[in-house]
Amino acid sequence: MRFCAACLAILLFGASAAGAATEFRQLTRIEPLPTALDSAFQFRKAKLYLLDDLPGAQMRNGGPTGASRIPRGGVSRDPAVGFERAYRLYGAVTALDQRRRYGQYFDFFWRAKRDAVLTVRLEYRQEKLRTYTQGREITYLHARGSHQTSFAIIGDDYFNDGRVLAWRCLLVEGGHIVAEERSFLWR
Repeated sequence: MRFCAACLAILLFGASAAGAATEFRQLTRIEPLPTALDSAFQFRKAKLYLLDDLPGAQMRNGGPTGASRIPRGGVSRDPAVGFERAYRLYGAVTALDQRRRYGQYFDFFWRAKRDAVLTVRLEYRQEKLRTYTQGREITYLHARGSHQTSFAIIGDDYFNDGRVLAWRCLLVEGGHIVAEERSFLWR
């Protein structure tokens, strides 16, 4: 019995450490990095979602339960729009819980064709901070294959500093940028 439990613990720890990423860390200074683009690393897709609490946001997003409504023109709304809001707010019972989840969500899908130690860095500028650039990083120790990395600018970060106006996401290997995805407004 103990042997089975020990084997299970080793398997779970090994599987989680193999391709797992560490938690994101907020950067205090953004250092410019040299660019050495590599075809072995590429961004596949970027999914952005704004979860806001503006008046009327529930009506625009399909109601508080996420159900789709038929507008006056007779064209029904896509139920996936309401689902994303319900997914992000799942489990937030009180208004304070919901406020902590309001903000912007960034999901990046990328691929590495070879094994490498990669850092995914999101650099962004917010509305009230103007040209001040902030950054967050997540490190992958054994990044091979397809991955999804998520960043969220939510809660007090969102309400105090405003919406994210411009961003870029980088794949960094050994201090060099090997792949990049950017917004239209990034310089």
